[in-house]
Amino acid sequence: MAAVRAFLTTIAVAIVLVASAPLAQEQERPPDPIATFSILGYDPATGEVGGAVQSRVFSVGNGVLWAEAEVGIVATQAIVDVSYGPQGLQLLKKGLAPADIVKSIWDGDPDPGLGKNPWPKAGRQFAVMDAKGNYAAFTGPKASPWAGNKSGKFCTAQGNILAGEAVVNNMIEAFEKTPGPLSLRLMAALDGGQAGGGDTRGMQSAAMLIVKKDGGVWLHNDVVLRLQVDDNPEPLKELRRLVEMHAKRFRPQ
Repeated sequence: MAAVRAFLTTIAVAIVLVASAPLAQEQERPPDPIATFSILGYDPATGEVGGAVQSRVFSVGNGVLWAEAEVGIVATQAIVDVSYGPQGLQLLKKGLAPADIVKSIWDGDPDPGLGKNPWPKAGRQFAVMDAKGNYAAFTGPKASPWAGNKSGKFCTAQGNILAGEAVVNNMIEAFEKTPGPLSLRLMAALDGGQAGGGDTRGMQSAAMLIVKKDGGVWLHNDVVLRLQVDDNPEPLKELRRLVEMHAKRFRPQ
């Protein structure tokens, strides 16, 4: 009986080890890159600065867009280092130009990896815009293709793991041609990007952030609009519903 119990114990341990192996591998596997298309924009008529983003990841708004009134906005994505956001805002406060900020952050990135996995800085993508609409963008040489950025008037579009260059081209065109408040122009840009093929993996979440000194509702609120659609099969449709609700309520024609 003792021998039987020992044998059964050995089998049970083996089963546990085999069952736990995939879990351990799952825990060690790095998260997916934030495959994303985003746009940063400035409205000289109102002084608002903002950004919008869509991706096939859960809650893309959790870390991509960083903004502060009278300072500017940053988008950080792809093989993302979220610290690029607050770093960018701090350097804007010190008066550095967006192009100099991009170089400073990139050069200062120690490329530490993520846990035990590589998370190469050469795959990062980010953009910086100051409070007057001046901007600079960078796409790392190892960002997952298609990856790139496109410049426009008071706007910059960037993305990775996209259907192609038409995504960012459409975004710039839509932003520049759409009338109305900044929120609707940013929304049009996202719709344009999706019409160009969007994220090759599909859609899941979207977000928008717009700031202006005392531009929000209530007292001493610099956030004009902060919206997140975290998990939705049609995130842009839901984001547009919210954007249009806000525009109708707070920006009546």
